[in-house]
Amino acid sequence: MAQSFENVGKIPELRNRIFYTLLMFVVFRIGVHITTPGVDPVALSQFFNASNSNLFGLFNMFTGGALARFSIFSLGIMPYISSSIIFQMLPMVIPSLDRLQKEGESGRKKFMQYTRYGTVVLSLFQSVGISYGIESMRSPMGSPVVSRPGMSFMIISVIALTAGTIFVMWIGEEISEHGIGNGISLIIFAGIVAAIPGAFINTIKMVRLGEINIMLLVLILALMILVIGFIVFVESAQRRIPVQYAKKMIGRKLYSGQTSYLPLKINTPGVIPPIFAMSILLFPATIANFIKVPIFERISGYLNPSGLPYNIAFVVLIFFFCYFYTAITFKVDDVADDLRKYGGNVPGIKPGKSTASYIDKILNRVTFIGAIYVSLICLLPTILINKFHVPFYFGGTGLLIVVVVAMDTIVQIQSHLLYRNYDSLLKKASKK
Repeated sequence: MAQSFENVGKIPELRNRIFYTLLMFVVFRIGVHITTPGVDPVALSQFFNASNSNLFGLFNMFTGGALARFSIFSLGIMPYISSSIIFQMLPMVIPSLDRLQKEGESGRKKFMQYTRYGTVVLSLFQSVGISYGIESMRSPMGSPVVSRPGMSFMIISVIALTAGTIFVMWIGEEISEHGIGNGISLIIFAGIVAAIPGAFINTIKMVRLGEINIMLLVLILALMILVIGFIVFVESAQRRIPVQYAKKMIGRKLYSGQTSYLPLKINTPGVIPPIFAMSILLFPATIANFIKVPIFERISGYLNPSGLPYNIAFVVLIFFFCYFYTAITFKVDDVADDLRKYGGNVPGIKPGKSTASYIDKILNRVTFIGAIYVSLICLLPTILINKFHVPFYFGGTGLLIVVVVAMDTIVQIQSHLLYRNYDSLLKKASKK
């Protein structure tokens, strides 16, 4: 593998794609540091440092630190994710959208356009709520976070935040098209990874001040390695269903049947369920923290990330989205139909509906195991902090995203390398 990655710089297309992705990361990080006009960054920083809110910490992590600065990217990519959730559910109740999804590339493009429109609407709604809430915020010293609150600030803030979200969405789509990897996932990945150096420096300071015992730190590092190894193992795991292909007569030659398998990943939807679940839970709780109304404050109390109601709702939503996303991306009826068309069958199972039922039964079991695994990883920070008093945040959705996105990106790089090698072999063969 190491020798393969040495050839990355020798392939112009792959080199350009990686460079373009890194360039988009730089653009994203620059935008994170551009504060929305009318906001005092010092007073805002003091307010966040004094709040000690786990909710703000989680949302701030997914925006790459943009929320703590109230930058133009404060909403991050969450409105786009929320819009995607809505439009993936709508075809179940709106037949016209279901037909649109089946129209091939043109239908997919139109569907994506609707998702973008939904992102703009959600961004406008969220930016109004956050802008309204931040006007009343003050630092512990009494300094107002917004120097000149009023309608002019609201208009400028809403335009800046909405435009920022649309720009982040564009960056994600550009990375997917011209870069390497999934752009939306990589934006979240970049925001989480950007916080690692700061966390490392804070940990070193805590060790020097005696707040963390050296032995405890060694145990935590060992646990981190084990958890990362466990995630890599499960993400690579498959449940293989054997498939037998019948003998074929091609011309005058009889080809014997082949034995293959149908791979089912343990975690088919990847990082989608925890991202979707967290976006749903963070949205009302974030609005509740900005708008000081009793009923909203009660909602914020229930949706505290360290509380039991939040974690129960989080796990339920993870299970729901694991099954939901698997159902819409892996259609067992289509798979069974394709096997029948190409002369394949599962040994001992009749082709058609029986094969579909068999695959569906196994897929449900595998998805259940995958949902348990995702839930455990996502609840790890709460367990470590509340039960074992680990002094910093480790694990959870952030760790899962970092490992899974890194693995997917490496796989895409390897695919480009394999395609390049295969292409070069074909050219050499044609010359001979």
